[in-house]
Amino acid sequence: MVDYSPFWTTLKNSNENWYTLTNKHRMSHSTLHRLKHNKDVSTKTLNDLCRILNCNMGDLIQYIPSENDQKL
Repeated sequence: MVDYSPFWTTLKNSNENWYTLTNKHRMSHSTLHRLKHNKDVSTKTLNDLCRILNCNMGDLIQYIPSENDQKL
């Protein structure tokens, strides 16, 4: 399972917040909602967040093995 909890920690420790992401950086509310609920987001979104927050991918996302993962 993909977990975005590192993103929220990184966001909290930055000068940005939900408001600036949506208004200043034009990120949609639905994208932030998807992150909040660990839903799929595009690599473009992750790239944009890395640029905005000046961070690495590992500061936004982590993988946690889960029994609910899709069978390969």
